[in-house]
Amino acid sequence: MKVFSEQGQPVALDNEGYLRQLHDWSPVVAEQLAQKANLTLTPEHWEIIELIREFYQTFEHAPAMRPLVKAISQKLGADKGRSIYLMRLFPDSPAKLAAKIAGLPKPTNCL
Repeated sequence: MKVFSEQGQPVALDNEGYLRQLHDWSPVVAEQLAQKANLTLTPEHWEIIELIREFYQTFEHAPAMRPLVKAISQKLGADKGRSIYLMRLFPDSPAKLAAKIAGLPKPTNCL
C-alpha cells in the first residue's frame, strides 16, 4: 500500500514504513499509515500522536517506551501513562508504531 499526501502526491517511506521526510506528515497521511498497520485512529490515538509530536519538537527525537510512558503520565494522567494502555492502542511496539503514525523517525533504541 502506498501513502499519499492530501494533494494526492505519493509520500516516500523507508523500508520499515517510516516517512523519509518529516514535512510530508499530515493527519491524512497518519490515517493511511494507521490503516496500513490495521488500526482505526480514535480520539485516544490522536491524543498520543499529538503528544509524541510535541515530544519530538521539544527533544528532537522520538521517545522510546519509558520516556513515552512518563511523558503521557505527566501530560494525560497516570491512567493513560501506563504501558498496558499504550499496548491496547498501538499493539506490539507502541513507541515504534506511534512514532511511525505520527510521522517521526523510529525511536533510536527500539529494535
